[in-house]
Amino acid sequence: MTGEEEHGSRELIQAFDHQFDRLHKRSYAVVSVTPVEVFYRTPAASARSTGDYLLRSAAAVERTFGGITANLWDDPFEWTLPENLSTTARVQEYLEEVEATRRRAFARFQTDADLLNEVLIPAGNTVSLVSLLTETLEKAADFQARAIATLSLVSDGQVPEFEE
Repeated sequence: MTGEEEHGSRELIQAFDHQFDRLHKRSYAVVSVTPVEVFYRTPAASARSTGDYLLRSAAAVERTFGGITANLWDDPFEWTLPENLSTTARVQEYLEEVEATRRRAFARFQTDADLLNEVLIPAGNTVSLVSLLTETLEKAADFQARAIATLSLVSDGQVPEFEE
């Protein structure tokens, strides 16, 4: 028996970790190249700004991993308002806090079998961690894609390429 077989596989954990890490790095890159006045500009064709969408992406991650690590399933709406995150540095700091929370949760996952464990979510239902992570990743990636599309609208299509 190999060491990996003996201790369990971590392929799924590593795949999720990689995808969430890419999501974080792409969000950080968007914030880094976008002046804050453009970040919060709402185009006529959209209900939200780049910043609104990007912060919703991070908030989805924060809510899930705050729930997993500390049973705090609160929507971080109040502390992600533009008034609170009014500079690039503050937004980056928030993104780093979200990433730190995510990493703490991932440090608890020992093998892929851990992702089959069920957690109680605020709606009163139980879901497997793998389902919760998949749903969170999909939601956060969708918000991030909307942020980048909105950025294209408010910067006349002058959007840098972000790592895929």
